[in-house]
Amino acid sequence: MARVQLIIPDEDKARFVRQARREGLSFSAWLRAAARDRLEERQRTQRFQSQEDLQRFWAKCDEREGPGVEPDWEEHLQTIHESKTRGLPDV
Repeated sequence: MARVQLIIPDEDKARFVRQARREGLSFSAWLRAAARDRLEERQRTQRFQSQEDLQRFWAKCDEREGPGVEPDWEEHLQTIHESKTRGLPDV
């Protein structure tokens, strides 16, 4: 197994260590898992090869976002419009 030396700002290290503890991992194991997750995420950006690939993708999205209903399209457009005009001077 190889050893790797990292230079990490103290503030980031403290946050990473806290998160590792929350997940029940050592700092080293947490960094390896984070690197693996990132690598897998990058590799998943390939084209879908089958219907099953697409279904797995949507299942993963649903798992990540959790249950819920998407907003009504008109409500969504209204939210976009409000965010664009918020803070503009009244004319």
